[in-house]
Amino acid sequence: MKRYFFMCIVLLLAFKDGFSQQFSHVPGTVVHYQPASTQKYIGSPSLVILPNGDYVASHDFFGPQSSEWQQAVTTVYRSKNKGRSWKKVSEINGAFWSSLFVHNGELYLLGPDRHHGTVLIRKSLDGGKSWSKPTNKENGVILTGEFHCAPMPVIEHNGRLWRPMETAHGPVLKWGERYGAMVMSAAVDADLMNAKSWQTSTTLFFDKSYLNGNFTGWLEGNFVVGPDKQLWNMLRVDDKTTLDEKAAMVKISGDGKELSFDPVNGFIPFDGGSKKFVIKHDAESGYYYTLTNSIPERYRHVDPKRTNPASYRNVLMLRKSKDLKNWEDVQVILEHKDVVNHGFQYVDWLFEGNDMIVLCRTAYNDGQVDAKNNHDANFLTFHRIEGFRKL
Repeated sequence: MKRYFFMCIVLLLAFKDGFSQQFSHVPGTVVHYQPASTQKYIGSPSLVILPNGDYVASHDFFGPQSSEWQQAVTTVYRSKNKGRSWKKVSEINGAFWSSLFVHNGELYLLGPDRHHGTVLIRKSLDGGKSWSKPTNKENGVILTGEFHCAPMPVIEHNGRLWRPMETAHGPVLKWGERYGAMVMSAAVDADLMNAKSWQTSTTLFFDKSYLNGNFTGWLEGNFVVGPDKQLWNMLRVDDKTTLDEKAAMVKISGDGKELSFDPVNGFIPFDGGSKKFVIKHDAESGYYYTLTNSIPERYRHVDPKRTNPASYRNVLMLRKSKDLKNWEDVQVILEHKDVVNHGFQYVDWLFEGNDMIVLCRTAYNDGQVDAKNNHDANFLTFHRIEGFRKL
């Protein structure tokens, strides 16, 4: 009987600690593990803090054995102890590349229903356990057609909620070239479930003449308010000819209806700019912060054939800027010497007091085998950067 009782306690402890015991060698707290052998990979981390202080995290699945091209699956987790442990609370069919956000105390999820799909919005009134089901333009169907994005933050500014998006309509149906930059916005007091509440800007389509013909796409834009109150959509830039990465600064009119871009001055040097990044302003320090997959000099010559900067994801760097245009490295947050099968990417993050909390799409050896590659992640991990302003 005593032996049985002891075994029950061991099992309870193992269940309580979950992945943290099984994958103690993996950096951070493991929220979810998906074996590479399943050919379903972890994508699109999104993270919010509920009004009661609980954390909610989400991610989707992509890959050949996923349903990303039909109706993608997004999984939602909740932590009641500041990220030390997580519990799966729901699974959503028809959500991909989607952003969690909290508005007026209520939890929302916004993004396409599949790879290049219709843009939907859902609401949860119980912290992510159950979600409204989009059925029509009055109840969650916002934009019909083909759209692309990443789980970028939904930002409140000047009485509106702002969310960059990309059309995926062309002019050429090829990755990068098919994406046109745009921005969605809605009044803060509007019914967010109604398509009529959402306004879309003009679209800036791909232009192959940019960057002396080396431009191959922009995507995954950030809504940011500059020091002079100019509104910007700052986008990831694809240029496979150099490891010197860039971001694009696209102007947004004050009413959110017009986008404009200066191809001469609009591309800025931005380490990590060929991969998804999130930029946020810290009112306390006056700095803008970001976490990027920079390429330190020590990795630039590891493999002479690896000339595409987007293929380097093994370093996660904390960076800051006063003006959005001139950035400095603060500190390496995560790093692995293997550039092929390890990556810390697509992070979503939040300020929380003196800390930053981070949700990461992580490709890492599971103790027996590597991830398929540094892009096709097998872990969702949570991290805390303590005292980030003092780093």
